[in-house]
Order: sequence, then C-alpha cells, then structure tokens
Amino acid sequence: MKSVGFYLMNKKGLKTIYKIIDLKKDYLIKYVVCSRDSNVINDYYEDIKALCKLNNILFLDRKEESFFKVDYKIAIGWRWIIKNSENLIVFHDSILPGYRGFSPLVNCLINEEKEIGVTALFASDDYDRGEIIEQKKINIEYPITIKKAIDLIGNVYQDLAISILEKIEKHTLSSIVQDESKASYSLWRDTEDYFINWNWSSYKIKRFIDAVGFPYNGAKTIINNIEHRILEAEIIDDVEIINRDVGKVIFVKDEKPVVVCGRGLLKILSMQNQENKNVKIKNFRTRFK
Repeated sequence: MKSVGFYLMNKKGLKTIYKIIDLKKDYLIKYVVCSRDSNVINDYYEDIKALCKLNNILFLDRKEESFFKVDYKIAIGWRWIIKNSENLIVFHDSILPGYRGFSPLVNCLINEEKEIGVTALFASDDYDRGEIIEQKKINIEYPITIKKAIDLIGNVYQDLAISILEKIEKHTLSSIVQDESKASYSLWRDTEDYFINWNWSSYKIKRFIDAVGFPYNGAKTIINNIEHRILEAEIIDDVEIINRDVGKVIFVKDEKPVVVCGRGLLKILSMQNQENKNVKIKNFRTRFK
C-alpha cells in the first residue's frame, strides 16, 4: 500500500487534512509535519496537532522531524526546505506558470485577477518550475477579502488533495512540463510591503486593504509618526481637488476620515493603533503617510 507524508501549515493545511480524514483516506498518511507561522495572527498549528492526535495520526513539529520512508510527500502552505525532495509534491496558490514565487494569492487579489487557483506540481531546484500534476481554479468577484479567498481556495486544496491521493492509490499519477512562455513571478513580501501607497487609486488601496487583512497583519499607514493598521475601508465618490495632496483627510464623517488618494477618495471604517485599540479621527487636519 502506498504511503504519504504531509507537511502542513495554516488553515489550508487544516482544511485539507480534515477532508482526507472525513473521506476516510487517512490510512494513506504515515505522518504529518507542522510548523508555526509568525507571519499570521492564527497559524492553526494547535488545530492541526489536535486533529492528528484525535485520529491517531503521527504528528511531528518541524524541529523534531525524523526521516520516514514514504512513497510521496505532499507540502501544503509549507515555507521551509524539505531535506529529501524526491517524489515531493508541492501545492502552490496560483495557476502556474503564472505567479511563481511568494504570496501569489495576495498579489492575485491586489492585481484583481478574475481567477484564482491551486497547482500541484513536483518540486524542482528552481522554485515553482517543476512539472505540473494537476490544477484547479475558481472564478471570484470583487470586493473580496483575503479571509474569504482563503476559505474558497481551501475548498480547492481539499478537492485537489483527494484527487492526488486517488491517483497515487491507482498508480495513475502523471505530469507535464510548464510552458515557460507564460511564466510570471510574484516577489516575496516583508513588513515594508504592508504600507499603503496613497498615490494609488482608491480602488487599488481598497483591494490592498482587503488582500492583506486577517489572517495577515493588515494594511499599515503612519499618522503623527505612529503606525496604524487599517482593517476596513470603502470607496467614496471623488470630488474636484485643486491641490491633490495624497494622504490628507478631506472630510470626517462620524469620526471616520475620508482620505485623498492618487485617484478617488477612501473612507476609513475601521482602524487600530499599535496596541490593537480602535482609533477614531475627529480632526480633518490629519495626514496619512
């Protein structure tokens, strides 16, 4: 009987392992390796651990991983190097060969892609260039938050994982080479990439706020030399502004500031300071940087 080792992180990993157990395919799982993720508010580490324990699945932390011989390894949401990459299947948050690299789902939402999806591929020395085993995609509509997109794509992960396991069972797993002429790359993101560029249009800033919200740390801005996180905003009809200084508050409505963008206006509905306390603006002489 074929055996599979799973390397799982975050909600997508949790939803996938839950589906496998629910469909009684967990007899194929030899072990689950998990890791904590400091880049998100909730990494679902304890949830994955508890689910494995409840179903008598061997659970290992990344730091205590031991070598177990398996036919295939499957990595979902994984951010670390797996020492033995032989027969390693990686799940990637894009419709490859587009958006190779890092944070593909976030960047898809910022760029207002109409389709999102997941690709299962064999690992390769050059990231996300391995042969494609299978892809699944869905259509989305805007506005959409990253939380909603993760929930939707989590379902795709589940379907794709079950399909891959069934192919492993039936010895029908195959793959195709990627079309390099259609390749694009998505760069890594760090803390600086969470700051809003107020020169963008209000539409793009709204998409950005939605794309980097929970479970990520949220879109950031500076007010009076203090960092703030904007959690929710809405687009407001633009007005004629003679001196269009982006980031300035033009109106305050119910203690909710309306900020001038490169094109359009944005009303800030929810904002927190560094202590995670809600912030309201009363003075329209406020600048967002």
